[in-house]
Amino acid sequence: MSREPQNLLAPFRRDRKRDFASGSGAELLASKVRQVLLTEGATPHSTGELPWRTSFGAGLSRLRHQRNDTVLAELARVYVRDALARWLPGVQLVQVRVEQDAAALTLRVRVREGDTTADLEAPLPG
Repeated sequence: MSREPQNLLAPFRRDRKRDFASGSGAELLASKVRQVLLTEGATPHSTGELPWRTSFGAGLSRLRHQRNDTVLAELARVYVRDALARWLPGVQLVQVRVEQDAAALTLRVRVREGDTTADLEAPLPG
């Protein structure tokens, strides 16, 4: 009997057994992608969020305070595509939608890895 691989979900949280929560399938895929997209990687304007790996992440903060137009949507798609290609090379980007509500910017992302598809939100506070 074959089982889907399980791994820790990020951001780390506790499960009902007071252990770190783990998951598989779409839940694990969404967790991995969310971790990459919401970690601030080094950009020309920042040094990166993780001191031990400053380049890890997507640098999506560069999209905040920008005009929500087709250029912003294309930049978001490129940043997401590039970050996934670098940090999760087995994950295929299917779709990125940009939604702006007042000062908040939300990316709605659909990804695929093998037979698994996941939808997730990546909120970027203003």
